[in-house]
Amino acid sequence: MTGAVLAVVVGLIVLVAAADRLVVSAVRLSRELGVSAVLIGALVIGLGTSVPELLVSVIAAIDQRLDVAVANVVGSNVANLTLVLGGAALMAPVVAQARTLRREGMLMLISVLGLSAVLVGGVVERWEGAALLGGMVLAVYVLVRWSVGDGDARPAAEVEVGGLAGGKVRLKWLTGATGLVALAATVLSANLLLNGALEIGERVGLSETFLGVMLGVGTSLPELATALAAMRRRETDLVVGNVLGSNIFNSLAVAGVAGLVGPGILIGITTPVLALMVLAAVVAGFFARTGQRLVRSEGVLLLAGFVVFAAVTF
Repeated sequence: MTGAVLAVVVGLIVLVAAADRLVVSAVRLSRELGVSAVLIGALVIGLGTSVPELLVSVIAAIDQRLDVAVANVVGSNVANLTLVLGGAALMAPVVAQARTLRREGMLMLISVLGLSAVLVGGVVERWEGAALLGGMVLAVYVLVRWSVGDGDARPAAEVEVGGLAGGKVRLKWLTGATGLVALAATVLSANLLLNGALEIGERVGLSETFLGVMLGVGTSLPELATALAAMRRRETDLVVGNVLGSNIFNSLAVAGVAGLVGPGILIGITTPVLALMVLAAVVAGFFARTGQRLVRSEGVLLLAGFVVFAAVTF
């Protein structure tokens, strides 16, 4: 048991750190190759924080543990909407642009509903995973079109990308090598985290669904760290954009790949669990639309919602 706990702790720490370094390396390499800051901001940064969820879910699906893979996605989505947004709102009001809520918010809700439609039958077929991935391709196209056509997004993207890329001139091969090392560390740590969590679950008697949900909370740490850092800089719109982008990627890309490589029957992902995920998306969106901000009292309610979700899955 001690070894399993140590594997979870070490795996989670290395996973978060390596995934962050992987995103930084990708941003630097993209910039050195001349990719626009807007494109980097829309794809690499916006979707990069979901790398831990992707790796944990894919490894679980390959091991024929589809319940863990899907629960990781569902748990991460709920954690983003409750823990991340709720925790950020406790620090200060989370203000969002109406345009962001209208466009990315609706795209996120459609993605979550699409995921729920696939999962509600209790079986994930390979073609359904492919369909979710097709939806991700369409979502990426839409996000890039919005980013390129949004003049206000360009200065913010330049600042964000410049901060991650740094001012030092680096060789492309060195940036690429750093990225490969970070990728290898991310994969190995995700495997370590998953194996440790499953061993603990088997010894204690926890369901794979609950384990997957808790893994989803753990793999949402990059989103939480990004949100808290953005709140300290008063860049509250980045918090909302990061959460929405992460949930889009989780619902379509992560679940899609998991369904493609490891289709099967779901046992613990019940209709009430999926209903709570959709409800979290609707409630968080409603709170954000009222005055285009999340206040402290709404943050408390979102955090309480996560407690309810954890109790239901347990």
